[in-house]
Amino acid sequence: MAVSPYFAPGVLTRSMSRGPCWPGRGKDRGFRLGRNLNRLAQPGPDNSRDYETDGTAAESQVTQSVLKCTRKNKRKSVSNSQQVSLEAKAEWEPERWSEQLNNIREMRKDRNAPVDHMGAEHCFDKTAAPEVMRYQVLLSLMLSSQTKDQVTFAAMKQLREHGLTVENILKMDDKTLGQLIHPVGFWRSKVRYIKQTTAILKERYGGDIPNTVSELLHLPGVGPKMAHLIMKLAWDHVSGICVDTHVHRIANRLQWLGKETKTPEKTRLALEEWMPR
Repeated sequence: MAVSPYFAPGVLTRSMSRGPCWPGRGKDRGFRLGRNLNRLAQPGPDNSRDYETDGTAAESQVTQSVLKCTRKNKRKSVSNSQQVSLEAKAEWEPERWSEQLNNIREMRKDRNAPVDHMGAEHCFDKTAAPEVMRYQVLLSLMLSSQTKDQVTFAAMKQLREHGLTVENILKMDDKTLGQLIHPVGFWRSKVRYIKQTTAILKERYGGDIPNTVSELLHLPGVGPKMAHLIMKLAWDHVSGICVDTHVHRIANRLQWLGKETKTPEKTRLALEEWMPR
């Protein structure tokens, strides 16, 4: 029988005794496998039947064992690294954030800012039908973008006095609507957004508003901060943290984020990674 030079006595044993493909399992297994394969490589009546050429089957056995061992150790390594990463992610939180939050609450305990009396939760008619109330919540937040709370509150008051419902807004001409919401920021664009959104609500939602963040974000003039606040005020469901430019700036200055963020939406995602529910 022709014996492959790779199976010369002692060569495979020395190779296997180093055991590079069985990390952490000692030299014994590599030595035993090398010894057995060398025994199979010797000419003899018992071995000639299975190894009549050059030890191809034995080489295949080694290859399969090496690949199996490599895949197993790779999966184990990846699993361990993922577990460590998740544990580190779950454990991280800003230093002294709880103390800082308590200080902010102490500073705001008097609730004397305009938002406390003229914010979005004070702009809609709480006695209106549920779908009308939700529609007014949506419009108040659409108007609030780039606008002071006092101006938004005044505009919503005028709209309510003219009957702030889906049907009335669809009947109202753009000029009248613009006069009622002026001087909110970008009022001309908001007239267009209000008309487009109201038409969508009438056609797709029967005059009500969507009850998911993803659907709200498809409405003209509605951004992530608005959508999450609408979910809380209109549907009494907390879907996420409402982050505007002010929260974005303050969170970065207080170093409440794992790394500096560039947009309010990235700040929201970073805060939600660690902030207690």
